[in-house]
Amino acid sequence: MPLFSGGRRGGVLPTTAAAKPKPLRKPSSSAASRRRSHFPFTPSSAFFAIGLSISLLFFLAVVIRYGIPNPLSSAPPKPRLTRRPAIRRPLPSSGGGASASNGAAEKSGGIGSSVVDITTKDLYDRIRFLDVDGGAWKQGWEVAYKGDEWDSEKLKVFVVPHSHNDPGWKLTVEEYYNRQSRRILDTIVDSLSKDGRRKFIWEEMSYLERWWRDASDQKRESFTKLVKNGQLEIVGGGWVMNDEANSHYFAIIEQIMEGNMWLNDTIGVIPRNSWSIDPFGYSATMAYLLRRMGFHNMLIQRTHYELKKELALNKNLEYIWRQSWDADETTDIFVHMMPFYSYDIPHTCGPEPAICCQFDFARMRGFSYEACPWRYDPIETNPNNVQERATKLLDQYRKKSTLYRTNTLLVPLGDDFRYVSMDEAEVQFRNYQTLFDYINSSPALNAEVKFGTLEDYFSTLREEAEKINYSRPGELGSGELGGFPSLSGDFFTYADRNQDYWSGYYVSRPFFKAVDRILEQTLRASEMMTALVLGYCQKSQCAKLPISFSYKLTAARRNLALFQHHDGVTGTAKDHVVEDYGTRMHTSLQDLQIFMSRAVEVLLGDFHDKSDPTLLSHFEPEQTRSKYDVQPMHRVLDIHEGYSHSVVFFNPLEQTRDEIVMVIVTTPDIAVLNSNGSCVKSQISPEWQHDNIGQISTGRHRLYWRASVPPMGLETYYVAHGHTSCGKAKPAALKVFTDSEPFSCPPAYLCSKLDSDQAEIRNSHYTLTFDINHGLLQKISHRDGKQTVIGEEIGMYRSFGSGAYLFKPNGEAQPIVEKGGQFIICEGTLVKESYSLPKTMWEKRPVSHSTRIYNGENTIQELLVEKEYHVELLGHEFNDRELIVRFKTDINNERVFYSDLNGFQMSRRQTYDKIPLQGNYYPMPSLAFLQDSLGNRLSVHSRQSLGAASLKNGWLEIMLDRRLVNDDGRGLGQGVMDNRPMNVLFHILRESNVSVLPNAHTDLNSQPSLLSHLVGAHLNYPMHAFVSKEPSKKSFKLHRNSFSPLALSLPCDLHIVNFKVPQPIKFPQVQALGSRFVILLQRRGWDASYCKLRGLQCLTTVDEPVNLFYMFKDLGALNVKATSLNLLHDDTEMLGYIEQLGDVAQEGNVLISPMEIQAYKFDLQSQL
Repeated sequence: MPLFSGGRRGGVLPTTAAAKPKPLRKPSSSAASRRRSHFPFTPSSAFFAIGLSISLLFFLAVVIRYGIPNPLSSAPPKPRLTRRPAIRRPLPSSGGGASASNGAAEKSGGIGSSVVDITTKDLYDRIRFLDVDGGAWKQGWEVAYKGDEWDSEKLKVFVVPHSHNDPGWKLTVEEYYNRQSRRILDTIVDSLSKDGRRKFIWEEMSYLERWWRDASDQKRESFTKLVKNGQLEIVGGGWVMNDEANSHYFAIIEQIMEGNMWLNDTIGVIPRNSWSIDPFGYSATMAYLLRRMGFHNMLIQRTHYELKKELALNKNLEYIWRQSWDADETTDIFVHMMPFYSYDIPHTCGPEPAICCQFDFARMRGFSYEACPWRYDPIETNPNNVQERATKLLDQYRKKSTLYRTNTLLVPLGDDFRYVSMDEAEVQFRNYQTLFDYINSSPALNAEVKFGTLEDYFSTLREEAEKINYSRPGELGSGELGGFPSLSGDFFTYADRNQDYWSGYYVSRPFFKAVDRILEQTLRASEMMTALVLGYCQKSQCAKLPISFSYKLTAARRNLALFQHHDGVTGTAKDHVVEDYGTRMHTSLQDLQIFMSRAVEVLLGDFHDKSDPTLLSHFEPEQTRSKYDVQPMHRVLDIHEGYSHSVVFFNPLEQTRDEIVMVIVTTPDIAVLNSNGSCVKSQISPEWQHDNIGQISTGRHRLYWRASVPPMGLETYYVAHGHTSCGKAKPAALKVFTDSEPFSCPPAYLCSKLDSDQAEIRNSHYTLTFDINHGLLQKISHRDGKQTVIGEEIGMYRSFGSGAYLFKPNGEAQPIVEKGGQFIICEGTLVKESYSLPKTMWEKRPVSHSTRIYNGENTIQELLVEKEYHVELLGHEFNDRELIVRFKTDINNERVFYSDLNGFQMSRRQTYDKIPLQGNYYPMPSLAFLQDSLGNRLSVHSRQSLGAASLKNGWLEIMLDRRLVNDDGRGLGQGVMDNRPMNVLFHILRESNVSVLPNAHTDLNSQPSLLSHLVGAHLNYPMHAFVSKEPSKKSFKLHRNSFSPLALSLPCDLHIVNFKVPQPIKFPQVQALGSRFVILLQRRGWDASYCKLRGLQCLTTVDEPVNLFYMFKDLGALNVKATSLNLLHDDTEMLGYIEQLGDVAQEGNVLISPMEIQAYKFDLQSQL
């Protein structure tokens, strides 16, 4: 019996004129039983059931009496890590822990709170940040030991050789590969093959995949053998070692998935341990994603040196990282934090770098590396000096081990682009093996030292922790691994020494941070279209389109993944490397847009050449870029009398989209029609441009109308010139203030003069008040009478010590807007806008900005305020300046605000007087909000990653761009001078708490409201518009005007992170029912005390549980199976997934807790 009925009138694709779809609810018990039952119940079957029950009881009695017999022969069991059941502990009566209201919060869509031993807030509150000189270990203390610490358990040291290969930094990824990385991988294979005692770890799949293409069959075979025998471990296995401050969680998942899947397909291994030594601070989101990918251990390095010292003093450098919202301990992952300044050899063997450097044997004469700066150089180890050298090295190992709880010690041995030649590898392996042999042959030293991998270290440590209880009295710990404290929080902002805080890279190269997000949203939409075309076409001719495109789709995935590198999206690479990243992303954007333009026609059932669906489309994207480093331009519709252009919108979200849309036209005599030919109300407004000469109108028009597009679907509209049956678009009315030459009113508009000092624009929810003389937003008045002072201010920092990494301002930012300039109010029926070209001390104005509100009943847009800043920090007059916008509100936030971690969760931020201004800046990948104890909240959503702070009560400050002459001494060797003109877009949301909660400023786990989530989704996943290449004399009639694949809109707290076919090229070869499709679902965690959606039609998963069988029209989901986020593990208990109700494969029900992301493999089959 088909799971779906109706829905299409011929063809291969569903239409919106479908029969009423079945709900997304779990099937009734009778329906489920009908699916499971194949035979009626008869008397004979009853006797059979009774007999079977008696047999089972007899079998159980035998097992209980005699035990389970051993098999005659069996292979040794494969070691497998499983999560211990969470230990239920009594909740604390106050402070920091879960509360009794968690159950209610869960039901209403809210989230719980974890109970842990350490939070990073506790650490910041406790540490005095005095930067005390510790002697040889400058950022620590003089480490000593008694000597009897290893009497009962000898010291076990794993020295882990590694080479950190940046996929782009001072050189491009291809330049690094040709000059160094290719030779390093050759060296690893040859050197490890010579001696089975040698070990190595490798992280970046971008280089390994490139090397694999060039390597001989013999090299490949040797490499695989080394991996399989445990000499060579792939750690992390992502395409890159991603940044954790600016990267969005979608891109992080993609880059790890791309690397892990390539590795599994090519070599047949799946990484178990994460190695992240170079990102500049660490996010709790990364720990969560790794855990849900099947990782159980991770290593990190770059955290604030004062935090390292505090953790080391209490032997807490190894801990269990738990998400702040996880009350059930399902997210726990074991972490090793390296204790010292750097991951290079001088800072990894022990606390005294002058001694450790003597054991970096590649610094001896004859190699190209710099000599030890402490003037004690390494020497060759020989029989005459081995005792002295080994004793000195072991002393460092012992001192380092006192910073940790166990007697298992990790000592990395490597640096950037090391082991580039056999000579270098041999000098390291040879000398260390000589030292190891001496130590291991001397029982009195009570130590065992050998080369190892991360797996060697973590498995040995876990064995020791199982045997010896290292827990402290009163310590909560974790069921994942006993003996270690539990910790929640993140590690921003990073400082490596003195007052040097790495908060500059949150904003460096903001133009390319914006391109990153555009590529991300375009890739996601393309993945969806690929899956939809393959789902509905399958064996039809149109399936050729995504299959033929699969190579470019893979390239786009990898170019997005490459930019997530911690010198890519961070903006911390050389100029020509940034150009390489930008060119790669631009190429992929063009490829994806060409594919999407063609896929639109296929999904609408109009392929003009059915023998080859890959031919060029009738459509083109409404926005395009001419070069990698310019802003996207709108396609200008120049429509002659009697002609029309069709405009098709793709909605990449899982709910129906009702919003005001916009295209650029050359004439005001325009009308808009929907897909049924009915007239749609529309508005025209002038198009403004940032122009320092005073010509701020382009002469073109912005055409607005309200569009409704089904979830993950398509809808067509027509823009016509001279359509007599429809009224023309209504022009907006203009009000103007200018202190310069007389304003030239654009044709087709009525202009009037602004005479007062204030002006207002309003819709049904808000009234915005502006200071006309400065062109700045003063306050927002809500229709309920409440007012929020906004106090918009644009300012600049002067900073002579800042660079690509560091932010080192000279004092506070100073306002730059002077009285005067130009200010225009544009009031229309759909959109009301203010445009400001403010006066500054510079002739070339660095910024102009617009403020918009929308009229659209029951839309998301009418509930937000849109701010768009056009930034041009071009020219020497802006050298060593950093541009900010500041909202000086009347919200009493006590200098506490919340910023997001990777677009996934929020983190509490507090301004401390004991650390400098730059240390109080935090990453803002997509959202920041501040609130007061009365329940007033102001949220600012961003379309790209930036940096934010709340330096004074009520202030929210966001940095927009920075132009810096000097290098900041962190290795890049240049400043940041390649600024591009760019737009920064914010959506501002003002909310009031409907159930005021106490201690608003102590909550570590505050999350956005459900409405705020939707605002962020609309901003970060905008609709994709496609316009017909040629105008049509008549209505440009397609085979179908709409495409609606989902049976219903999904609940508003359920987000489709991605819907994709991981390997389209293999789609035809995969056996039917072979789980060719993947969907990643996220249940948003939201603050239930801000629950009003003001008339929006919005259900939650509590109201409407989701069933994958009923998600798509005319398609049945088969062989549904939960899997890890990297798609490589199917053991849901090991992954920490919530226990599912029933059999997902048989019943299709999906159960997801708030905040969780879960992946499902399945296949789709036509139900027609």
